[in-house]
Amino acid sequence: MEKTAIIIGASSGIGKALAEILSKEDYTLGLTGRRVNLLDDLANTLPNKAITKEMDVSDPLKAKQQFEELIGVLGNVDLVIVSAGTGHHNPELEPALELETINTNVSGFTTIAGAAYNHFKKNKKGHLVGISSILTLRGNAGAPAYNASKAFMSNYMEGLRLKALKENLDIHITDIRPGYVDTAMAEGDHMFWVAPPEKAAKQIVDAIKSNKSCAYITKRWRLIAWLMRIAPNFLYKKL
Repeated sequence: MEKTAIIIGASSGIGKALAEILSKEDYTLGLTGRRVNLLDDLANTLPNKAITKEMDVSDPLKAKQQFEELIGVLGNVDLVIVSAGTGHHNPELEPALELETINTNVSGFTTIAGAAYNHFKKNKKGHLVGISSILTLRGNAGAPAYNASKAFMSNYMEGLRLKALKENLDIHITDIRPGYVDTAMAEGDHMFWVAPPEKAAKQIVDAIKSNKSCAYITKRWRLIAWLMRIAPNFLYKKL
C-alpha cells in the first residue's frame, strides 16, 4: 500500500534528514520550504518519488493554499510533519524578530496543522507531527517569543489530539520535543548533548511508528525535561 507524507521545512536540518529516512521506507514525499533549489537537490537524491513546492509558513494563508495544492497533486496524504520553525536570541525584544518567530511558529504552524487535521478528518485517519522543543516547558529571558511559541505548539497539538478523540477519528498527533540538534538554528557556547540531524530524525521516525503522543529527542533529554518541570522558580530564574 502506497504511503504518502508531506514535510513542511525539508530543505535542511531535521526536515531533510526525515525526508531521507522516509523515502528509504517507501514513502512518496511532498517537500516544502523557502529554498526550492535545495528541495530540488534533495529530491534528486532520494530513492522514491518526491514533489517539491516553495512555501514560507510565515505567510500563513498563502502557505495553506500551497499546502492544499500539494495534497491535490499527491492525493490522500497519510503523514504531515511540520518541521519549519524559527527563533532568535532577542534580549532587546526587537519587535521584528519577535513577530517573525510568532508568524512562523504560531500562525504558520496553526494554519498548516489545521489544514492537515481537516484533510485527515475527511479520510478518518492520518498522523500529524509537530517539531516543538524541550523549551516548551519554561520561559526564556533571552528568547521569550521562541519558548512561548513552542509552548503554543504543544498546547495546540494536545487540543487536536483531544478533538480527534472526541470525534472518534483515527488521527494521531505527535509532539516532538528536541533538545540540541546540530542545525543552523542551534547557537550558543554552552550546548551539550548535541545530536546530529540524522540521529534525531531516526528517533523521530521511531516515535511516529509507535504513535507516541510526545517524544523527547534524543531520549536522554527526558531527564532535562523532568528537571525543568520540578525546578522551583527561585532556582530556575538563576539559570
